[in-house]
Amino acid sequence: MNKPELLKAVALALSGDWDGAHNIAQDYSDATANWLHAVLHKIEGDVWNSKYWYARTSGRAYEDFTDTRDELLQIQQSLSQ
Repeated sequence: MNKPELLKAVALALSGDWDGAHNIAQDYSDATANWLHAVLHKIEGDVWNSKYWYARTSGRAYEDFTDTRDELLQIQQSLSQ
């Protein structure tokens, strides 16, 4: 896991730069990167793809959060620990 890069991806996503965030997230395959990747596809509206990536996290599920901003903030917090 590359925490600085994933934190950058979260910041990009929070600022509305979906492509920039996605370009970073897709370069990593750990559970947190997969969670971020899942949220990005949730934001995009691609439910099937989002659920595909949630299945590759540590027990996260599409239904866990209804607000993607809150979910991105949770990812950011987990990466900052």
